Amino acid sequence: MNTRSKKNLRIRATIALYILLFAFVVCVGSLVRVGLIHGEEYKLKAEKNQLLDTKITAERGTIYDSNMNVLAKSASAWLVYIIPSKISDDTQRNLVVEALVSTIGADEESVRAKTEKESNYVKIAGEVEEDRKNALQSFIKEHKDAKLNEIIGIDPDTKRYYPYSSFASSIIGFVNSDDIGTNGIESTYNAELTGVSGRIVTAKNARQKKMSSEYEMTYEAQQGENLVLTIDEVIQYYLEQSLDQALVDTGAKYAYGIVMDVDTGAILGMTSKPDFDLNSPNAISNQLVAQRIAEILDEEERSKETLNAKFAQWRNRTISDTYEPGSVFKTIVVSAALEENIVSLDTKFTCVGGIQVANHYQKCWKPGGHGTQTLTQGLMNSCNPFFITIGQRLGKENFFKYFEAFGFTEKTGIDLPAEANPVANVTYHSLESMGIAELSSSSFGQTFQVSPVQMITAVSAIANGGKLMQPYVVDSILDSDNNVIKKTTPVVKRQVISEKTASTVAGMMEQVVSIGTGKNAYVAGYHVAGKTGTSEKIGKEGAYIASFAGFAPANNPKISILVAIDEPVGAHGGGVVAAPIAGEILEKILTYLNIEPQYEDSEMKSISSTTPSLVGKTVAQARSSAQGYVIKVVGSGGEVVSQSPAADSQIRSGGVIVLYTEETAEKQTAVVPDFTNMTMSQANSTAVNAGFNIRFAGTTNASEVACYKQSVAANTEAELGSVITVYFRSTVNVQDA
Repeated sequence: MNTRSKKNLRIRATIALYILLFAFVVCVGSLVRVGLIHGEEYKLKAEKNQLLDTKITAERGTIYDSNMNVLAKSASAWLVYIIPSKISDDTQRNLVVEALVSTIGADEESVRAKTEKESNYVKIAGEVEEDRKNALQSFIKEHKDAKLNEIIGIDPDTKRYYPYSSFASSIIGFVNSDDIGTNGIESTYNAELTGVSGRIVTAKNARQKKMSSEYEMTYEAQQGENLVLTIDEVIQYYLEQSLDQALVDTGAKYAYGIVMDVDTGAILGMTSKPDFDLNSPNAISNQLVAQRIAEILDEEERSKETLNAKFAQWRNRTISDTYEPGSVFKTIVVSAALEENIVSLDTKFTCVGGIQVANHYQKCWKPGGHGTQTLTQGLMNSCNPFFITIGQRLGKENFFKYFEAFGFTEKTGIDLPAEANPVANVTYHSLESMGIAELSSSSFGQTFQVSPVQMITAVSAIANGGKLMQPYVVDSILDSDNNVIKKTTPVVKRQVISEKTASTVAGMMEQVVSIGTGKNAYVAGYHVAGKTGTSEKIGKEGAYIASFAGFAPANNPKISILVAIDEPVGAHGGGVVAAPIAGEILEKILTYLNIEPQYEDSEMKSISSTTPSLVGKTVAQARSSAQGYVIKVVGSGGEVVSQSPAADSQIRSGGVIVLYTEETAEKQTAVVPDFTNMTMSQANSTAVNAGFNIRFAGTTNASEVACYKQSVAANTEAELGSVITVYFRSTVNVQDA
């Protein structure tokens, strides 16, 4: 080999060596990039192709009322998903769509779009119930040749149930499709209720099929914590029942109410009407609103109005809305004035029908004025000029000191979302901006706004001896075995007024209910204390909010109540509209709580008596045992086999007892009279003459009262001897604005 050939060979060898060296460097670089730089990324991709990781939704914690009645609970359900990447052709795709639409009710257009995705997992539906899951499995089995079981998957899931539908809906809230709390307790305590999700990790073979169970690992889900609310199911029912009826009776836009334990701040009942079905929160519950929206032709506008209607029905107005409290706020002003020794029970003021405030003459609601009044009479009569004078004597510094102390410049801190935030010079007058006009109008509850929960918390401070409490709705948190892991301790935010002042104002408020503007909230035997309010809505002339706030029993307060009727049609005064509703609710709640009534001598005339047990007696013996009652005998037997009303029923002396002496005797009925606008004596005699018994409710301690409602509708058939509750109220001297 010559020299030239040897040289060429060396050159070729060198080039080959460089090529090999370069290839080696590239390979090493790739190994470094794959193994070190992107190692974790490729590892995860490999695992993703080799493993099927399925989430197991944790069962959400249960929500109970204070008596451990279930208000919200999760139950087993199923999650349906597909693996679109395994769909081989349009025939198989059409069969998948048919399966999901016909068995679980999935939307055809949505499902078809999901089948066209390049993915190994697409969720179709959660919270699928057992019967639908079984139908889907049957479809898959019937079409086993299509291998749908390799495309459609079914995993364990949970579904949230609300046994009482709309009951306490504004408090409880609901969960969305991802099991995340929306509104109410479900939102505030979402972290506690949610729990920890589990996983099922399954190995897949090279054909992307699940391997046997020996290659499967399950990590169990951990159930969420349970909540026990302060809400009492019975009290909540009474509150909701009365406010539902109030919407019908008054034609109001909204009605809301709160019942609170005055000593602890625990919310025993809270509602905002109209409400919604927790099991179908996206359905518009108000049929009139739903119909109006359905008639909107523009799709974008219809969608917007639908969304607004949803938010409106979800809104808890007792904590999220603000309103001018009106004359209810006079209880706060008189508390401040007594505490500062600006006034005493002996203070007198002569109302001539109005008072000059700067360049404005503020009229009293009573033409010609109230004349000379004591402090208690001024509160009983809800006299605006009197309270303007008290406010001016207090001065803006003292006024604002107590306005702030009673909690009106801050949130209450209640454990519910979306509480209204007080804003200086927006919802209330700051000290710096308060002039004589603002001070005067604020002194009778106008030109500023508070939330209902702020107002009842302040009134409760008067009831409990002067302590401002922090309201709350969750009493305790339990683990999955219902062991208490956290208990709410009542929080005293501060002492606002002395026990002496609180007791004095409570006595004045009792007079308001017994003979003043709040007389329609009167409940015989229970010494209710309270104050009515009527306020015109800011920026909406002719629209009013009628309200009542108070507590009972006045001499040993246990519960406080606030009722507000928003935009009633026709009568709009708190004394006529809200007070009777509050009285009706209080009577039911106080009886339920087994608080013993203490009747005055003057109240005994309206008290019902207990019917004797007459079954088994001869007719003669029955007549002897039931002296003082009107006895009607049905049948020709010699012995009483049944009676109406039953033994131990509450009826008035002189009422009717029907005795049946034959087992086969047909029940005797009659037409129920219309007691509307009758006095108590007229209603009683009319009932007895018609063969019925009557029970008095509402205001029974005033001479000018008239019936406005009855428990059994007029002109309907009812069994003779039935007990009909007749409600009375007064329209005389109950104005407060």
